[in-house]
Amino acid sequence: MESDGVKTSVVKVKPIEATPESFKEFGQVIEASPDSQEFGPRDAHLDLTRGIPRFYIMQLKDRSLGFSKITHHANVTQCLGSIGGNVWYLGVSKPSIVDPTDIKGADIVQSHCGHFYVPPAVDEVQAFRISGPKFIKLNHGTWHAGPLFADDKMDFYNLELNNTNVVDHTTHDFIKKNGVVFVLDD
Repeated sequence: MESDGVKTSVVKVKPIEATPESFKEFGQVIEASPDSQEFGPRDAHLDLTRGIPRFYIMQLKDRSLGFSKITHHANVTQCLGSIGGNVWYLGVSKPSIVDPTDIKGADIVQSHCGHFYVPPAVDEVQAFRISGPKFIKLNHGTWHAGPLFADDKMDFYNLELNNTNVVDHTTHDFIKKNGVVFVLDD
């Protein structure tokens, strides 16, 4: 396969269902709870302290079940959930923000946003299926690709900061850096 003149390999990834246990390395899965329940571990533990929160409905169109770029946000936890509980997917890799004085010999990159990170490894990319009335909260620095879905378009709740995509948006291009494209095999 070729993309922009670069020879690429296809890496198939089998999505697993996002549950509080299966997703804990990347963030939280938030499911319905009784209205009378007090704040606890099943609720989203958010960090929106570095700016003005932005909660909006994001409409996405023509998202395939494949990706070659993955993004992280170093300064905010982000929440995503489909309106209507339709099935959607998210490619992820664990957070890799580092202090460059603590790590020697690693492939450390400085983001245009100012922080340092180790690029995500091809063999550490996972995919999750999110189905039903729940949303996910991404931890600081969790690499993510998506939302991905098979429908023509879907609407999503999105909670981040008002300038997240301007000042806190670091992207890794797997085609340019690793010669691979990921395709979900569900």
